[in-house]
Amino acid sequence: MQNSLMEKVTGVVENVVYRNDNNDYTVFEIIDDQNRLVTAVGTIPMISEGENVILEGQWAYHKEFGKQFSFVSYEKSLPKEIDGIIQYLSSKAIKGVGPITAVKIVNRFGMDTFDVIENHPEWLTDVSGITGKKAAAISESFRAQSELRGVMMFFKDYMGTGEITKVYKQLGASAVGVVKDNPYILCNGEYGVSFEKADSIAASFGFAPDCRVRVLSGINYVLSYNASTNGHTCLPKDKLVSATASLLAISEEDVLSKLDGFIKNEDIFLYKVFDDELIMTPDVNYKEEYIAKKLKTLSKEVVQLSSMDISALIEKVEVRIGVRYAEKQREAIFRCLNGGVTIITGGPGTGKTTVVKGIISIFNDLDLDTALAAPTGRAAKRMSEATGEEAKTIHRLLEMERTDTDELKFNRNSRNPLDEKVIIVDEASMIDLSLMSALVHALKRGSRLILIGDADQLPSVGAGNVLDDLIVSGSVETVRLTEIFRQSKESLIVTNAHRINKGDSPTLNVTDNDFFFVKRESERDIASTVVDLITKRLPKTYGASIRDQIQVISPSKKGAGGVELLNSELQSGVNPKATFKKEKAAHGVIFREGDRVMQVVNNYDIEWEKNGFSGFGVFNGDIGVIESIDFKSEVINIWFDDRLVRYDFDNLEQLELSYAITVHKSQGSEYPVVVIPMYSCAPMLMTRNLLYTAVTRAKRMVILVGRSDIPERMVKNNREVLRYTTLCSRLNRI
Repeated sequence: MQNSLMEKVTGVVENVVYRNDNNDYTVFEIIDDQNRLVTAVGTIPMISEGENVILEGQWAYHKEFGKQFSFVSYEKSLPKEIDGIIQYLSSKAIKGVGPITAVKIVNRFGMDTFDVIENHPEWLTDVSGITGKKAAAISESFRAQSELRGVMMFFKDYMGTGEITKVYKQLGASAVGVVKDNPYILCNGEYGVSFEKADSIAASFGFAPDCRVRVLSGINYVLSYNASTNGHTCLPKDKLVSATASLLAISEEDVLSKLDGFIKNEDIFLYKVFDDELIMTPDVNYKEEYIAKKLKTLSKEVVQLSSMDISALIEKVEVRIGVRYAEKQREAIFRCLNGGVTIITGGPGTGKTTVVKGIISIFNDLDLDTALAAPTGRAAKRMSEATGEEAKTIHRLLEMERTDTDELKFNRNSRNPLDEKVIIVDEASMIDLSLMSALVHALKRGSRLILIGDADQLPSVGAGNVLDDLIVSGSVETVRLTEIFRQSKESLIVTNAHRINKGDSPTLNVTDNDFFFVKRESERDIASTVVDLITKRLPKTYGASIRDQIQVISPSKKGAGGVELLNSELQSGVNPKATFKKEKAAHGVIFREGDRVMQVVNNYDIEWEKNGFSGFGVFNGDIGVIESIDFKSEVINIWFDDRLVRYDFDNLEQLELSYAITVHKSQGSEYPVVVIPMYSCAPMLMTRNLLYTAVTRAKRMVILVGRSDIPERMVKNNREVLRYTTLCSRLNRI
């Protein structure tokens, strides 16, 4: 919206038609200065009848609600006339004041009403029906409104309304002073303000380019950026200094001159591994050190069982579940029974689930309560289905919630540990540093932690390389299952996955199994064939219901065979535009009723409903289907399996179409049928473990579509993405 097209509307709020309390999107009517009734729409917090407003925006025409004024900025002030004061107080803007009480207060204090409420609340007791306690509550509510108004007016030239509201919710009346002292506090994730914007605000406040607070904030930003984009928990000193100097447009000498002081004050931490100097935040330093020490403690304190007892327990469970464990499987069970921390890793078809079933059964025989968990909801669901036991997400196991200041909190922690003495976690390769830290904090002394995962898959999306660090350190008991069992050997998905993992090209010329290759040369032909398979060929062969079982998994977002273009074409083919389907455009994507969508960030606050119950949290990688779009309420209703979630229009950036997803987004999930485009993309994505991860997402069928040389190139590229961490080193030092 260009400023040259902006118009202003001035008036008094007559009626608040609709307000979304989550994002402050509001529809209200005003009587403008020409005495016309105007409907205004936009984001504005705590607006009430009787308030004076100056709105800046544009006129728009809504197909259902007619002419509206859509504003992007505003100013508001308290009414200055008796009628307006009564209307404002009567609107219940102030807790404890309704229409009758409002008239009484204004009759008693007139134009001094607001001054009395704010500065002399004890005088309100002169009004019948107002006690001292009620007067104090009325004054507190009014002051909160005044504080927010002041914060809004100060920041309105620097930030949007949504950002200001977040700042106020975190800092309250002290927001202006705190931000004036250090504008870079706004870069913290809970405020949603970019570093560039905070830096611009700091410059307008007169902060020098090389001042201490700016350099420290730049260092923290570089560390956090690399954590979120590259998975590093730390950076080598020289790389950090260079990146910070570039970000701040100052010399490396300016950064280095302050670095020792930051380390001395423990604003940041230095960790040495041989000749390497690694820099990290205090939070990361604490987490990596705590994890290492806690795991060592758990390994030392576990109660040992005799070999004879363990052998008897294994034989008993073999009879119970009707299996005969292989040598490595018996070793895995033995290690879990005698170890405080144990890792069981292995590829598809190597019997990890059978081992877990036996472990659970044996611990039940020993009267040791067991908890099953996984990093994602889909992985937890698969674990439940495979074992017949309840499994939870790690977040749910730790009873995660948000505090009043929007901070993440786990109610199960070192002060309130988990009751269970055995914790078994599946898909452990997905666990990042922060989640691992929260988990080990919640383990009581003498507990057993068993991590199940495929170490050859991609590492966690979040910062850290936890499973790999634990294995490489040699400090944690690890059993690698390698034998492929008879039934799994019959699956070409399993045998090809193991061929890929060993560096051999997959078999592509078999046409009567569960792994197929469709040769296409150009990217355009690859994309059109993928769409044709899903919309026509597979449904024709296996029935229309197979469409819901297919997941396209692409190495990249970009290119004709990438996620972005495939999603658009698949949407047109699977869920085409229709007059009876509502649509909503957001961040360059058309969301349509009936679309398959994915949550792409963790949202711990969003509420869901399930069979009359409610809870909170939808997480990165969760896939759902749009049930309906409600333009009046500005929400999209989405089913995630059996949970119904309502998304405000302002939260749609958290969603993407998911007819096609990247390999990284597929981690922890399994799909009946997986279709994988094979085309040339960025070298960092043409890797062996990326192809291996994609193939192992399939349960019944894999179809590769594309060039025959691409699978071979990916298999030969055993490049693993380097992640800077210190957990492995710390485990070896303790």
